[in-house]
Formats: sequence, C-alpha cells, structure tokens
Amino acid sequence: MIARLAGTLAEKTPGRIIVDVQGVGYDVQVPLSTFYVVGEPGGAVTLRVHTHVREDVIGLYGFATTLEQELFERLISISGIGPKLALAVLSGIEPPDLVRAIRAQDVGRLTAIPGVGKKTAERIGLELKDRLPPSVRAVADAAQPERGEDDLRTDLVSALLNLGYQRAAAEKAIDRELRATPDAPFEQALRGVLRSLMK
Repeated sequence: MIARLAGTLAEKTPGRIIVDVQGVGYDVQVPLSTFYVVGEPGGAVTLRVHTHVREDVIGLYGFATTLEQELFERLISISGIGPKLALAVLSGIEPPDLVRAIRAQDVGRLTAIPGVGKKTAERIGLELKDRLPPSVRAVADAAQPERGEDDLRTDLVSALLNLGYQRAAAEKAIDRELRATPDAPFEQALRGVLRSLMK
C-alpha cells in the first residue's frame, strides 16, 4: 500500500501528474487544488497518497494536504461516491469551503459542483455532517474568510457568472487571486481573476 510519494514531478495535466521516484514513474490522479500547488515539471514534489484497489485496477490518488486526503477518504466512504466523483468534488470547491458546506448541509453550494446532483449533495451533507473529525473542522474554521473578503468573493463570483464563466472555474481563480492580493479592491481583483482565467 503506497501512502506517500516523494520524487520529481515528471509531467502534469489538470487532474493527473506523474511522479518520478528513482526512475519509476507513478501515475497519480489529483484534485485541482493539489494540481495548482505541486509546482512545475522538473521540481521536487511530495504527496500524501490514497491507494485504491479494485479487481481490475490499482489507482493512486495524491493530495498536497492532510485535509484534502481526509475529505477524499470520507467522501468515498459514502455509498455511490467513487474516487472519480470525490476528486471532482475536491476540484470544484476549496477544502475549507467544502467542510463549511457539509456542516451547514448547504445543498445549493454542493450542487454547484459539476457532477454533483441534489440527491448526492443531500447524502454528502447528511452522512458527513457529524463524521468530520475535529482536526478537519479546526482547519476549516481557521480558514474562515474575513467578512469583507467574503463580501468581495460573493461580488466576484456574481460578476464572473454574469460574464458566462462556470462557477467552479470562477471560484478557483478567485481563491488564487484573493490569496495573492487579499486587500485588492473589487476592480483590481476582477482584472486579476480575468487574467488568470484567460491564461
């Protein structure tokens, strides 16, 4: 059972990376939250790994943080949610936001994630609300945005949806921009997010 990989990032495409460990290339599926932070090919990379074994395949799922891995493992413990959908969930919402949505049983927020329907969203909220460990809840609470940032984020999401962008892509770009320039006014932040989305 592989639990951790440390090596050189050989290749990366959204949702999938190859880690070279002493000449052996490991094909690892990752959520977008991990994809964005692993760096560029040729650099060193260390991932926490969940090894998923089925009759016909052994799949490796990699995560940059303990929070991502714990949420992934909680999600796949729900009947009807496999690794592919669990990765889609983690790719469609930042982990602290996912924890908050689960705790609030926010079906609307969860169904905004591509691939998650109403019944699946209800099941995620119902089954995980009281099963999130204290460490996961603490990380989400620590990442709670300031009220001003929350308002700015809401305004940016609304603007991008009105421009025709998908919610998941918009929220990822907004999160990156707000981490880079947390004190930016709306107009500056919107320009930065649009630049990011056009790359």
